[in-house]
Amino acid sequence: MDAILFSVESGVAFITMNRPDKLNSFNRAMALQLQAIIDQCASDENIRAIYLTGAGKGFCAGQDLAEVVDPEGPGMQRILSEHYNPIVLRLREMQKPVVAAVNGVAAGAGANIAFACDIVVSKSSASFIQAFSKIGLIPDSGGTFTLPRLIGFQRASALMMLGDKVSATEALQMGMLYKIFEDEVFETESKKLALQLATMPTKALGYIKLALNASATNTIQSQLALEDELQQKAAATADFKEGVDAFLAKRAPQYKGQ
Repeated sequence: MDAILFSVESGVAFITMNRPDKLNSFNRAMALQLQAIIDQCASDENIRAIYLTGAGKGFCAGQDLAEVVDPEGPGMQRILSEHYNPIVLRLREMQKPVVAAVNGVAAGAGANIAFACDIVVSKSSASFIQAFSKIGLIPDSGGTFTLPRLIGFQRASALMMLGDKVSATEALQMGMLYKIFEDEVFETESKKLALQLATMPTKALGYIKLALNASATNTIQSQLALEDELQQKAAATADFKEGVDAFLAKRAPQYKGQ
């Protein structure tokens, strides 16, 4: 059984983590396969948005601990340097929007991979947990970078140290999520977001992502300079011309991601 399911429809790459009997926890095969698929999405001009979700009842329970304790396994250092860190960097560096559709529990690295995506939505029944401290570890997969920026230092510190489970409603209130959908309409509504993104000016969305990435460490002067640079690039795209032409003609724009 493939650890990752992959299909493309209407410009959207649908990626499903597929180890439902393990709540889609990561092993090496799944991590490397996900990296390869993300690379394919980044290079394929026909793919203009990515939708990431999990099979079965969970989104992703993080690392499969059986692999961690296996003396023949990759070991913790390789798990981080070859599995999770490359996934997070690929998600952030890919200049296309990524929707994380959290269909169930998102724990440990599973939660932090979701937070590395551009738009996070969840089922009303989903939950999030920074489970690392429960087994004597620290949050990885970029969690110590992304979560404080989403919800603030104090809340992030408490959730990481105490390992509290956070409901979808609480996560929305804290700022972890963009939206919650009721379970019965979650798949339809969350996919609508990805399909909408795939019809938008893709290059501009990628430049937004670059600007947001840099904003975490830039000074205001550096950020203004970057906005200037990226705005000139956006203004040179065919989609910008189409957007202006459509606005002046009072018609719907037809963006091609160029």
